Amino acid sequence: MNLHALYHQTTVPYAYPLDEEHLYVRLRAAKGDLSEVKVYYRDRYQWPALYKIKTLKKSYADKLFSYYDTALALHRNRYAYYFVLRTKEGRRYIMDERGVWEKKPRVLRPYQFPYIASEDVYKGADWLKEAICYQIFPDRFHRGEESDQVIEEASLAPWGARPTTKNHFGGNIKGITEKIPYLKELGVTLLYFTPLFTSSSNHKYNTKDYLEIDPRFGSLKETKELVRLCHEAGIRVVFDAVFNHTGHDFFAFQDVLEKGEESEYADWFHIDSYPVSLAKANYYTFANRVSYMPKVNLKNQGIREYFLKVAKYWIREVGIDGYRLDVCDELSHDFLKDLRKAVKEEKEDAVLIGEIMHEAETFLDGTELDSIMNYPFRHAMVDTFAREELSLSEFFQVLLKNQVLYREDITAQMLNLLGSHDVPRFLTESGGNKKKLMLATAFQFLYKGVPYVYYGDEIGLTGGKDPLCRKTMIFEEDRQDEKLLSFFKTMIRLRKDHPVLTHGHFTLKSVEEKTFHFTREDDKDRVEVFFNLAPDERRVPLDKNLHGINLYTGEEVDADGSCVLSGQSFLAVLVKK
Repeated sequence: MNLHALYHQTTVPYAYPLDEEHLYVRLRAAKGDLSEVKVYYRDRYQWPALYKIKTLKKSYADKLFSYYDTALALHRNRYAYYFVLRTKEGRRYIMDERGVWEKKPRVLRPYQFPYIASEDVYKGADWLKEAICYQIFPDRFHRGEESDQVIEEASLAPWGARPTTKNHFGGNIKGITEKIPYLKELGVTLLYFTPLFTSSSNHKYNTKDYLEIDPRFGSLKETKELVRLCHEAGIRVVFDAVFNHTGHDFFAFQDVLEKGEESEYADWFHIDSYPVSLAKANYYTFANRVSYMPKVNLKNQGIREYFLKVAKYWIREVGIDGYRLDVCDELSHDFLKDLRKAVKEEKEDAVLIGEIMHEAETFLDGTELDSIMNYPFRHAMVDTFAREELSLSEFFQVLLKNQVLYREDITAQMLNLLGSHDVPRFLTESGGNKKKLMLATAFQFLYKGVPYVYYGDEIGLTGGKDPLCRKTMIFEEDRQDEKLLSFFKTMIRLRKDHPVLTHGHFTLKSVEEKTFHFTREDDKDRVEVFFNLAPDERRVPLDKNLHGINLYTGEEVDADGSCVLSGQSFLAVLVKK
């Protein structure tokens, strides 16, 4: 047995409360080493030490490791536990907090999870787990007429022109409101807008006024109406908030530019030297020397309290359902804990979603964020489905690692995107191959986590690196790809009609050169899912006969011994228990 691979700790994701009555525990071992894992557990104050016994199930396996888990329950929720491991060769080992023992030591030192305090229990958002997310770049979505929008017509680029880093197209809040019926018909249940607050740029990530809707988009009144009508249509709304940096025209930074170190706001920013100069950018900025985006000092109580006030204001004033936080991985953990408390006090089921383009376990232990934009998922999808650079074995190695880093309920809330305003569109990454986009979308909706659609992907928009991925939306039906749009609607409907696709356990059954097979399963249903990424027909072996309903077509499926898939296709079969 590979002792180096054995691992358990009493923190997330290896031990944590599922609720006030249940403790989740996980153990890692080298793949193929163990035939059985049992946990012996008791009340830590119980004497004599009489242990209950429970067998852990193998929940995940990648190329290197197998993961075993279970949930424990004890009256009063004070746990002491250790593991008993049995190898494939029949050898027995004991694992406690001091190590691994082939012979039971005279005195066991069990792992301790001292107490489940109710205030330490992470309360996820079921509505987020069940969401179909749709991202909108407001300037490019739709321009409604008779709006409160204040904008110079002559400054606008023609709708449909090539996007640049500077041009504006005039999309507005009224326009989004007018398209709520379209979004409802599509099946969207969560809208995420890039920033709506006053800013000089077209992307709005350099905020001038955090407490004002940018007049170029419309008014506060229109924003309230938009959110109200979205809620009536069953659509939640998340705003984008930039708390890592401000715009150079933000009132506090303007005061620093004018008064230098005498400014009462000098400590709101990271100033290198005085006088402060935009030309020299002698201060910390977003990225490197982006002078119009000065980075803030969240250690300062003044700006921290200002941002907490902002966060509470929009929930209270407009009724939004949470925030997506820009450059979230540069926000301090201390600030994020305060922000979470402020947001939850204002609206208990509001959520915090981080823009973090890498794995983010330190932000997702349940005390800060509820989710992130799952860019590791997106990158793996592009490299596998679009570019065909990763093998399927490598692809699932990435995804399974992504799964085991987090709590189970957090994994179910991850926003699984294929594209966004910061990266090339998937259709462009795939060289315009719509079959690849449809396969990737099917996987996105059949896999665990929240499906996330970037506006326009559903009708075939293309676009390379920023700003080309920020094209204007097309609503003329004769210019939309109707087949693609119908496919998106069907996949969204399947996701919503079958809770097993949201809440069901994921098990990878087989991976071959160009095919793979996994299941989603809950207490009522099992869905057997097969993919063939090859251009030609492939056969996937079955360990038992398959009888059920094709979720996509509604036809009966009856396969014995193997499942035959045509080139670049998928099959999802619902099997009733």
